[in-house]
Amino acid sequence: MYRIRFHGRGGQGMKTASRILGRAFFLAGYEVQDAPRYGAERRGAPIFAYVRAAKSPINERGIIQHPDLVVVADDSLIGLPAAGVLSGLTDRTIFLFYSDTDEKSWQHRLNLKNTLFTIPVDTQAVDPLQRRYAGVSCVGGAARLTGVLDQATLKKAIEEEMADRSPHTVSTNIDHANATFSLLAQHDTIIEEGAAISAVGYEPPKWLELAPDPAAICAPAIYGGGTSSKVQTGLWRTMRPVIQYDKCRQCWWICSTFCPDSAISVTENRYTRIDYDHCKGCMVCVMQCPSHAILAIAEKDADKVTLQEVPS
Repeated sequence: MYRIRFHGRGGQGMKTASRILGRAFFLAGYEVQDAPRYGAERRGAPIFAYVRAAKSPINERGIIQHPDLVVVADDSLIGLPAAGVLSGLTDRTIFLFYSDTDEKSWQHRLNLKNTLFTIPVDTQAVDPLQRRYAGVSCVGGAARLTGVLDQATLKKAIEEEMADRSPHTVSTNIDHANATFSLLAQHDTIIEEGAAISAVGYEPPKWLELAPDPAAICAPAIYGGGTSSKVQTGLWRTMRPVIQYDKCRQCWWICSTFCPDSAISVTENRYTRIDYDHCKGCMVCVMQCPSHAILAIAEKDADKVTLQEVPS
């Protein structure tokens, strides 16, 4: 059975990537499971999706604990423990990173002996938004590494999964998938199917016996203090909004109202301030600002930008 796990951030198409690869396996005659795993988080939160594919019925359920292939569409997740990119590895696990850092550098950083491939990111690309195709590029690479999926099957899977998109969008995604498929041609069939997992020796979950609570405690009331402020969701951010106060018109009600996470506060003199500990980088404020006073910069370049002080 092939066990493949995709890692990315919300909005990068990991759910779609797993569905495309799962459909390609299905079209090739495999039994398939594909599913995403994420919570109520918004854009930028770490998520993962997985695909199982086998020629026989699949009895396994739940997330993939020991993947044969780990695909990472955003390399900033690799050092983030909550993303779980490196969890459940075995000696035979293969990595595929969408990254502008080469394979040897990653193996040295992570102290890994596992086989690792990268899909290079063209930092000089004409299209500044080429990373939006990271998911489908990873699908093309994963399909090639399995060695059991051809380009015709991959093309049909993309067309079926993206049937509601424009012909141009579908064609562009197919081109990106084919480019990665060709890039990894010399590594065809490098992934080996993992063995079946035996139920013998399986440890069931540790259940806790809880006594019934009094009705007053069971009522829909919150007795504990708030904890959401303790979770620094700013770590999910890949793009950072930066306010240029010399262009700000002090129409504070627009950006502060549209911010979906209440990460924009208003000072006494009606200037806005962004809470970078909790700003997830959704860029809604950038799109809503009528004076274009809010810039969007890559998080990795944030230390190169001098932030303007909030006017007093």
